[in-house]
Amino acid sequence: MSVKVSVIVPCYNQGIYLDECINSVLSQTFQDFEIIIVNDGSTDEYTNELLKNYNKPKTKVIETHNQGLAMARNNGIAVSQGKYILPLDADDKIADTYLEKAVKVLDENEKIGIVYCEAEFFGEKKGKWELAPFNLPEFLNENQIFCSAFFRKDDYNKTKGYDKNMFWGLEDWDFWLTLIQLNVKVYRIPEILFYYRIKNQSMISAIQPGSDKKKRLNSYLFHKHIELYNDYLDPISAHKRIKQLENLNNLLYNSTSYKLGHFFIKPFVFIKKITLHDIFFKSF
Repeated sequence: MSVKVSVIVPCYNQGIYLDECINSVLSQTFQDFEIIIVNDGSTDEYTNELLKNYNKPKTKVIETHNQGLAMARNNGIAVSQGKYILPLDADDKIADTYLEKAVKVLDENEKIGIVYCEAEFFGEKKGKWELAPFNLPEFLNENQIFCSAFFRKDDYNKTKGYDKNMFWGLEDWDFWLTLIQLNVKVYRIPEILFYYRIKNQSMISAIQPGSDKKKRLNSYLFHKHIELYNDYLDPISAHKRIKQLENLNNLLYNSTSYKLGHFFIKPFVFIKKITLHDIFFKSF
């Protein structure tokens, strides 16, 4: 039986937070939804015991071996029945009107394919999550959309889903870039409706700017979505983006392509796509 929204909740050793997360969904003012919990090969005894006989309305649990967050979401979406998908991590929660307000936006505008909201931290850090409003050129340099945004399952089915290669994180940013390449529009609800838990070992803290993992993930994204970067970045922004990767591969600055590109960019800012594709690929 189909539903309007499928809420996909990957869970890896997060049983102590799960009830708070699920209850935030069950308390929604909009009730046409299902919840799919994906036990992604948890090794924590409490989590596994909890999920053996987890008995909540509108909720089912599927068991997989550990494949990582990206594949856990894909596995949940594969068995979902919803027209719209909302990923929600097992340690986070949502306000009780998030589904209602997001569904209204998606129902009323078929061109909109990503809907999110403003957000707030809780747990070991509190306060508003200060994310800049979505702006595509700036979005190419830094993610502005957190993981728990709504999208259409029909759009998801046009992609390969979340990329399992994004094992350290940023898989949501990569997926939003993939959807944007389908020419979907993005809308942010101007209200705090999502709550992101901060813990000592939160994934967001493990990939801070400047870390080796962040550099490698950024480089992978740039490589994967090179056509989008070519289309939307002006020469100065493209140049800046390349410089952000300099610590990953020092050969970039010694390449003939880069030196020629730098020479032309500096005096002629109106030149676009000078040798961006060539610069990037010849540096690897």
